[in-house]
Amino acid sequence: MSDNQSWNSSGSEEDVEPRDESGHLIGIVDLSGVLSKWTNYIHGWQDRWVVLKNNTLSYYKSQDETEYGCRGSLCLSKAVITPHEFDECRLDITVNDSVWYLRAADPEHRRQWIDSVELHRSIKEGRREKGGIQGTIFISPPLADSGYGSESSLRRHGSMLSLTSATSGFSATSTSSFKKGHSLKEKLAEMETFRDILCRQVDTLQKYFDGCSDAVSKDELQRDKIVEDDEDDFPNTRTDGEFLHNNNGSKEKLFQALSPKGIDFKGEAITFKATTAGILATLSHCIDLMVKREDSWQKRLDKEMEKRRRIEEGYKSALNELKIKSHFGGPDYEEGPNSLINEDEFFDAVEAALDRQDKIEEQSHTEKTRMQRSSPVPPGDVYSTIGTHRFANKVEEMVQNHMTYSLQDVGGDANWQLVVEEGEMKVYRREVEENGIVLDPLKATHSVKGVTGHEVCHYFWDTAYRNDWETTIENFNVVENLSENAAIVYQTHKRVWPASQRDVLYLSAMRKIMANNENDPDTWLVCNFSVDHDDAQPSNKCVRAKINIGMICQTLVSPPEGDKEISRDNIMCKITYVANVNPGGWAPASVLRAVAKREYPKFLKRFTSYVQEKTAGKPILF
Repeated sequence: MSDNQSWNSSGSEEDVEPRDESGHLIGIVDLSGVLSKWTNYIHGWQDRWVVLKNNTLSYYKSQDETEYGCRGSLCLSKAVITPHEFDECRLDITVNDSVWYLRAADPEHRRQWIDSVELHRSIKEGRREKGGIQGTIFISPPLADSGYGSESSLRRHGSMLSLTSATSGFSATSTSSFKKGHSLKEKLAEMETFRDILCRQVDTLQKYFDGCSDAVSKDELQRDKIVEDDEDDFPNTRTDGEFLHNNNGSKEKLFQALSPKGIDFKGEAITFKATTAGILATLSHCIDLMVKREDSWQKRLDKEMEKRRRIEEGYKSALNELKIKSHFGGPDYEEGPNSLINEDEFFDAVEAALDRQDKIEEQSHTEKTRMQRSSPVPPGDVYSTIGTHRFANKVEEMVQNHMTYSLQDVGGDANWQLVVEEGEMKVYRREVEENGIVLDPLKATHSVKGVTGHEVCHYFWDTAYRNDWETTIENFNVVENLSENAAIVYQTHKRVWPASQRDVLYLSAMRKIMANNENDPDTWLVCNFSVDHDDAQPSNKCVRAKINIGMICQTLVSPPEGDKEISRDNIMCKITYVANVNPGGWAPASVLRAVAKREYPKFLKRFTSYVQEKTAGKPILF
């Protein structure tokens, strides 16, 4: 193999990873089991079947679907495994911009998964190091062959030009090159010319020195051949009769004997001196030009540096934004005690999600109103009885509390604040917090023409119509029917990211309030309050909210003219809506208050408009 040859080192046979008959890496234990994986901000955590095998982590929807192929996989060679700082069951696995958020059943299982993943990575890395470092190896030729530092280096710059052409080239440039005002490019061209001239002169001088060396060698050789006579006092002579010693002209004759024919050493020295002077003068001019241009070059350099700085900052900002967007929506940014999202970002995200839901609701509203649903209305005396079910006393207590306190005036010392006023509708609020959780009681009053209190409470209480006007519910079901006017209902609300999903389990009862005298308006009431039930236990996928809601509807009738029958133009329903909600969780107080201020008026307008549409043209239900 030659000195300047290169080759690639690609390791040895030890790079091949030992595997058993089934293809598994020897020395590594595979692991599989159920882990909760964060899917997205809509569905949150979902159980997945995770398999660790051959330095690859894969997941399937379930163990039964492994034969259909994995839904995703990560190569662990460059993976970073991070146990969560606060959640003892969670581990995050990052490969470049891809992040898997996983949760084990308990801390012990998390430790088992982390150890197994680290074992796969360490064994894989150890075998890679054992195989050697791959790369390209280059061997350079010896320094002596390069032409630098050798005895014959000057002889490599030979010239085919004569001394006359060299001196004439110098004289041609010397008259113009010293004029100031030339551009730097021209000065550099002159430097190239002077360099060529200098190389030719050096070559000429080298020839002279070589000639001198050869003459001295011949002289010493001939001197050795002369037999000296110790008694002869005459000076030594050469065959050509020239004296070498003991005369005044010996030095000049020796110089003449050693000088090669055709070379004017004195002239060459003068020319060499002039060439070097020209080089120095041109260099001085170059320095002057560079000094003059230094300011403009510095300004240009500063501009380029500033441009580079802005580009680098823009790149870093874009990269950080890309990383944030890739992880934004992960479990670290959802509602929680250690959420990474700040209050302003939380509010913006919630508001954007609610706007999207409103647009979707507007598109589906027409289809909902076209659907004709009917539910048999029980006789009025059904709603007048207290009932005999196990929650009957609790329902009666709630009804009395609402009739006593909910109809009270908002003035006085109650500290109610008017937050929304739109036509006949007014919304009041009292700010109350307990352990950092917003528990603001809310009270709204509204007057709706053309409907009765019975009709409003009927559509509010009957679950057959719930999906027609309620836009925040994802699904609901009746857990238990207690009586004809009472039921226990479980419902989950739509997720509004980054807030956690909420669910609520409540008893809903509808009652007709008996009048104390004939002048009292016809009054109906629906009360919803939280209860517990064995068939709807709280889960870790939703935050269980607690509610105590009352809707009191009073029918006001204006007498018709003459003998005309009462029509919907003569009736109006006065609604008093009271809500006490404990949302639970860790949502910021300002966000909860802003959402309540936005959503409660929309709910009242949407619901009452729905009742007006459903009852239009139908017999009045008193």
